[in-house]
Amino acid sequence: MFIDRKFPNTRLRRLRRNTNLIDLVSETNLTSNDLIQPIFIKENFKGSEVIESMPNILRYGIDGALKEIEDIVLSGVNTIAVFPVIDKANKDSNGSEAIKKDNFMSASIQAIKKQFPDILLIADVALDPYTDHGHDGIIINEEVDNDETCKLLIEQSLILAESGADIIAPSDMMDGRIGLIRQALEKNNFKNTILLSYAAKFSSKFYGPFRDAVGSSSNLGNSSKSSYQMSSNNKQEALQEVAMDINEGADIVMIKPAMPYLDIIHLVKDSFKIPTFAYQVSGEYCMLKLAISEGWLDQEVMLESLVSIKRAGADAILTYAAKEISKEIKINE
Repeated sequence: MFIDRKFPNTRLRRLRRNTNLIDLVSETNLTSNDLIQPIFIKENFKGSEVIESMPNILRYGIDGALKEIEDIVLSGVNTIAVFPVIDKANKDSNGSEAIKKDNFMSASIQAIKKQFPDILLIADVALDPYTDHGHDGIIINEEVDNDETCKLLIEQSLILAESGADIIAPSDMMDGRIGLIRQALEKNNFKNTILLSYAAKFSSKFYGPFRDAVGSSSNLGNSSKSSYQMSSNNKQEALQEVAMDINEGADIVMIKPAMPYLDIIHLVKDSFKIPTFAYQVSGEYCMLKLAISEGWLDQEVMLESLVSIKRAGADAILTYAAKEISKEIKINE
């Protein structure tokens, strides 16, 4: 409640006199525990390579990924999200490689969990890295078929859970897939596997560098994902999508992208009081990094952007700057 005080009794600047005071009364605090580092792991590859469209972000073979994860852990970040970069020879129209039990991603997860058993590992559930057309599902009669795609997503989820993923994260936006995956996990004794649903994933132009990183942009071409990803014009639909996924068994919900959708993050957290994550996607990250490199913006703008996402209501943030920002946080502690 606002208390009416007359000047000069109220001087809000009293609490801004120095950084210790500012920190003492801070309403929002970003810690290393709030950050999740995405990692791109490339099939049939050793070491690391530059991703031209993503400053300071690399693709790794599993050997390089293990070294990178060690650095991530030392930075204070305890959670990673792994994304596959599949060999072109293993892509087909149905994303068949995604449902092979001994596939590259399964082996990578096992290797990571063996060396870093305590790290929380989020595994992406979607077919677009595995399809030769770049879509998140099977195309039948020139459309992405929802129900046939869900059948494959169930199989993919079970393989990832069996490999040791702590959190399964369906990012495909097919209707009904959360309930189907949850039922399959329960039936196959993966009751403790967490479901992180990309519940409100918008059809955004901010995804370009990511698609380049996983090698799906050239396959997708000028094709659109707007038939299954949400329209950026809609707010109430986001609430409906989130409510459906919670009812179907999601433990955590994701809003993607983050900064252009701060209102959605706030609305979802305020409405459902469920753990809510946000993804500062590749386009957001790259805009800021390039502006910083050109001297147009101060490097602290990255931290400011993440605080804004946390302030909006996100409990945790997937960001390519996680390791970098965590190291900054540790220095300033």
